[in-house]
Amino acid sequence: MCGIIGYIGDRDISSVLLVGLERLSYRGYDSSGIAVISSNELSIWKKAGKIQELSRILSGMTIHSNIGIGHTRWATHGVPNDINSHPHLDSSKKFCIVHNGIIENYLELKNELINDGVLFRSQTDTEVISHLISKYYTDSVEEAFQKTIQRLKGSFALSLISEYLPDQILFVRKGSPLIVGLGKNENFISSDINAILNHTKEVIYLEDGHYGSLSQTSLTVFSEKGKKVTPKISSINWNPEDSEKQPYDHYMLKEIHEQPHVVRKIISKYVSNDNKINFTHLNGLDLSNISRFIIQACGTSWHAGLIGKYLIEQYANVVAEVDISSEFRYRRMISHGNDVVLAISQSGETADTLAGIHEAKSHFFPVLSFVNVKNSTIDRESDGVVYSHSGQEIGVASTKNFTAQLTSIYLFSIFLARVKNVMTPEEADKHLNELKKIPEYIENILNQAEKFKKLADKYYLSNQILFIGRGMNYPSSLEGALKLKEISYIHATGYAAGELKHGPIALIDSKLPVVCIAPDTSTYDKMLSNIQEVKSRKGKTIIIATEGNKEIKQYADDIIYIPKTTEDLTPLLVSIPLQLFSYYVALNLDCDVDQPRNLAKSVTVE
Repeated sequence: MCGIIGYIGDRDISSVLLVGLERLSYRGYDSSGIAVISSNELSIWKKAGKIQELSRILSGMTIHSNIGIGHTRWATHGVPNDINSHPHLDSSKKFCIVHNGIIENYLELKNELINDGVLFRSQTDTEVISHLISKYYTDSVEEAFQKTIQRLKGSFALSLISEYLPDQILFVRKGSPLIVGLGKNENFISSDINAILNHTKEVIYLEDGHYGSLSQTSLTVFSEKGKKVTPKISSINWNPEDSEKQPYDHYMLKEIHEQPHVVRKIISKYVSNDNKINFTHLNGLDLSNISRFIIQACGTSWHAGLIGKYLIEQYANVVAEVDISSEFRYRRMISHGNDVVLAISQSGETADTLAGIHEAKSHFFPVLSFVNVKNSTIDRESDGVVYSHSGQEIGVASTKNFTAQLTSIYLFSIFLARVKNVMTPEEADKHLNELKKIPEYIENILNQAEKFKKLADKYYLSNQILFIGRGMNYPSSLEGALKLKEISYIHATGYAAGELKHGPIALIDSKLPVVCIAPDTSTYDKMLSNIQEVKSRKGKTIIIATEGNKEIKQYADDIIYIPKTTEDLTPLLVSIPLQLFSYYVALNLDCDVDQPRNLAKSVTVE
């Protein structure tokens, strides 16, 4: 969500901060700003809207400074405008703060400060922090910062610069991600590595509760209890070029086209030449006696979890439940003995999923997580991990990571079945050999781009679109609807096709397009009946079917064919047409495909 960047060193400060903000923009934002200390004086520039607006203000300026902080804001408290943008100052204009997260007790603190005579300029919870630091300051900025941290409740990450401490950046991480980047005679602070990857690959992932200070040549870190610690330094092997979208017009389109490579990469990571599956980061987690998985995730990852439920139950004969993370933590945790909580997150920082993990661990449930970002908080706090290996995903609407999650879960389900001895080696080989064909099948679909453009041309002015599917492709309908509404702002709903007659059928008329996911599966005949129900009420049918199925064509206003595969792999192929259709619809509507309004890539607040 919000993004923090800080720098202290000899580079051009405005360039480092602005480029850092651009590289944080994929997280989602509505305003941006920077602050520097020059000749022992704080200067701030901030602007609602795109980062280009901020760049225009700064263009032509020569800023003589070696220390500064920047911020991309995603509004939670107060509307997006210049005043509510970060950084925020105290009344004396000596303390400057940037903040990611939510201060839950900010109203209580704000009333206390108002009673002290403090005048507030913004509607944000962040401004409370700068005024509190000013209140507690006597002769030590560090002590004032520590006292302020102790008063704050919620999930947050902070960076502070002050005229009283012109050669240091103070920071704290509590619930929201924050990393330190180490350079030669320079250092960085950031919400994620993307902002600093072009400057350094040596980073420290701050632990929860850690706080400290950063100078040009040193780093000091303390634990939540105030004990000085020596943090672990990690080396990053991501390539800065991975952050570029060329030759594609959008990151989303690039990432859609990367999916064949992603599937091949995951297979190469986990499957040996003789078809043996091996997960190397389960860390001794005992899978042989597991009787139940409780899957929890958000958004697209939740849809992957719903499909994972089918795979785990069908292959491994293990009960699987699926919860939305924001609801999971509020249910009563009843253990059946050999249960494992399975969390799914692209970023590894999803606040609700992380809160669910904490809740599970407080009840002594072991946690296995599927994450894409190594060394993320969820990675570090889980008992075992399966990495998605999708690479950096910048488009807010998840595409290749969804495919990566499905592929990883598919392999894990087969692995689990073999561990529990409920699948023969021959059966496992059959499933794996079919999976190895999927990259080529996806490439075949991607080569049909013109079909999806024409389909988008026909339906992009629709007020709403319904998606229906059955079995493993009911979650596919949810994912298709989510993709469309995320990036095109068209109201779209996914439904289990069997539920049509229990309400949604009332919506169907000649103006309503219905995307019917109907590949050759065990529920095909039932699905065909549902399609006929739509047609008999004059609904417009867009059907996704298996190549060679001529019967279904008579019921289709438009039809998209996918290659023939096993039932369990159809969600991997179905998702590609749904992504491309959504992309071209959004393009026709002139929407910001990579950064849809109001959305954030990494949702780090609950």
